[in-house]
Amino acid sequence: MKPAAPSTSFSGPFALGTLSAPDQAPFPGLVVSGGRVLDLRTALDDPALTTRGIFEAWAAVLPRLHELVSDADAGWQPLDGLRVHAPVEPRQIFQSGANYRQHVIDLELAHRSPDDPRTVEEARAEVAGIMDRRAAEDLPYVFIGLPGAITGPYDDVVLPAWAEQPDWELELAAVIARPAHRVPVAEALEYVAGYTIANDLTDRATVFRRDMKAIGTDWLRSKNAPGFTPLGPWIVPAASIADPDDLRVTLKLNGETMQDESTKDMLFGVARIVSYISQTSRLLPGDLVLTGSPAGNGMHWGRLLRDGDVMDGSITGLGAQRTRCVAEVSR
Repeated sequence: MKPAAPSTSFSGPFALGTLSAPDQAPFPGLVVSGGRVLDLRTALDDPALTTRGIFEAWAAVLPRLHELVSDADAGWQPLDGLRVHAPVEPRQIFQSGANYRQHVIDLELAHRSPDDPRTVEEARAEVAGIMDRRAAEDLPYVFIGLPGAITGPYDDVVLPAWAEQPDWELELAAVIARPAHRVPVAEALEYVAGYTIANDLTDRATVFRRDMKAIGTDWLRSKNAPGFTPLGPWIVPAASIADPDDLRVTLKLNGETMQDESTKDMLFGVARIVSYISQTSRLLPGDLVLTGSPAGNGMHWGRLLRDGDVMDGSITGLGAQRTRCVAEVSR
């Protein structure tokens, strides 16, 4: 199921990843077109270097990465035969919810009470109006994810036995370059090192607490099972992405397109989300900011994830990931 040679179809001259040879420790890699990779531990003379460590010194390292791309004698090796891991191990994951206009409308209609006196058209129009007002007047909705949910872009995803309605949510993720605290919207993108792909899986059945409805959402239970955040394959530097608010997000389930939407449909763009988070928290190098999922989730289609399903996710300029769902073995 894992591709023999992961695609290097990304924007710009290079991308960053975390890779490993069989029975070897993972290493931070500089990946270029043509299926070549450079072990940055050797190239930057730092045996303990990690991808996150690169972002901790991003301003100083970035010019050197551009130089290495043109160095034919730097020690390149073929990507073929290497395992591709999640590209970075963040300390913090911030996740934006209800951030795509059409997605929120679809979810509202999917959870609509059978006693709702409105027609579908009336309900859709009302929710659309709320979304437009929210984009103009309100703030992003952000919650916290756990690094333990991250897995590689080609790894199998185990569906827990307790997950009754596991769903896909392909998302654009921003990777933070330097500490950011209380930054204005106009400066927020200066703190983004690059972008990658995240599939923020969600068990819809446990999003809302059944025992105490007043508590509201239970993101720990519904989103943070091991492997519920396939990440990568690559981190593409921000300078190689012309406009993060104009990228195509596409997810196919067993070859059938389920999500195919532009990030233009986001209620709050990357800059607004990063700025909003920074007003409360201090973003750190290597942290992830997930920007929400577009329309076309399983709840919309009435088709949730099950054993054997294969998800192919891609975002313009960022490459593609492929993950297979595997049912948890009962013990």
